[in-house]
Amino acid sequence: MIRVALDAMGGDDAPRVEVEGAVLALRELASTFRIQLVGRTAEIEAALKPHGDVDRARLELVEAPDVVGMGEKPLAAIKSKPRSSIAVGLGLQKRSQSDAFLSAGNTGAVMAAATLMLRLHPGVQRAAIGAPFPTAGKSVLVLDGGANVDCDARELVGFAHLGSVYARDVMGRPTPGVGLLNVGEEDEKGNAVVKEAHQLLKRTAGIHYVGNVEGRDILAGHSRAGPIDVVVCDGFVGNAVLKFYESAGRMFVGMLQQALPDVLGRPEVKKLFKFLDYAEYGGAPLLGVKGVAIICHGASPARAVMNAVRVATQMVESHLSQDIEAEFAEGGAVA
Repeated sequence: MIRVALDAMGGDDAPRVEVEGAVLALRELASTFRIQLVGRTAEIEAALKPHGDVDRARLELVEAPDVVGMGEKPLAAIKSKPRSSIAVGLGLQKRSQSDAFLSAGNTGAVMAAATLMLRLHPGVQRAAIGAPFPTAGKSVLVLDGGANVDCDARELVGFAHLGSVYARDVMGRPTPGVGLLNVGEEDEKGNAVVKEAHQLLKRTAGIHYVGNVEGRDILAGHSRAGPIDVVVCDGFVGNAVLKFYESAGRMFVGMLQQALPDVLGRPEVKKLFKFLDYAEYGGAPLLGVKGVAIICHGASPARAVMNAVRVATQMVESHLSQDIEAEFAEGGAVA
């Protein structure tokens, strides 16, 4: 059975939302996993009281008395708080006592702890956050979503490999199309790093590279060269695009609600907004570390936590970490 360690102290309204998400997961998802709630067990038990019918046989509480705050410096916090819910949760995986870890806590701290404790696969220069974007068709994975604000061309190529393996294993795309985010489709467009990455990707084995793509192509899910499953960029650009996407969605919903107050109650509109809701996608995988780690939004509702558990089990079941190791074996790519 897959063991998923959940940081119960990480979110904006922890541990209540994390506990509710765990309960939803145990009730609604296939019974192929058990959850390890990591944090202050007394507070977790109090949050569990309203859920008396939860299957406690598939639920384990792991004490972690310290919490890493959202405003703390990531590396310093991890080193000074070895008994934090982030460090304890990832420590379970390091000791092979867990198979996956997810947290809605301090993103930088999760990244730092996962890199230090789980380590990177040989050949991976940097871990990257893969952010799933809802589109007009199938979702598109954008990476890096914020882990690395400055990247060189070879690191961008590494992100293309990471995204391709994830798209094949977890998203079910047998031959994922990879695009490089740029200010135009032509070869001469972009800054020096993007131009170099473009040329490297055109010569990279094992990557179905469709070429340069523009921001508008992400929402469409395709460019003139064909369908896009993975979009590669540095973390500065990726995080800016992600935050803009989130705010534009909220603005659109607010304007619609103001103009047509009753429209959001219609079944067809509810279905549409469920498709666009980030909670349905769970969280963002941290790709490149030896193991499974998912970073959730700090304001994630219970449903997002549940879906993050679902994605974590898919990552474990598909042997994603092992496949990433094979992709980077000896610096090469799996054909």
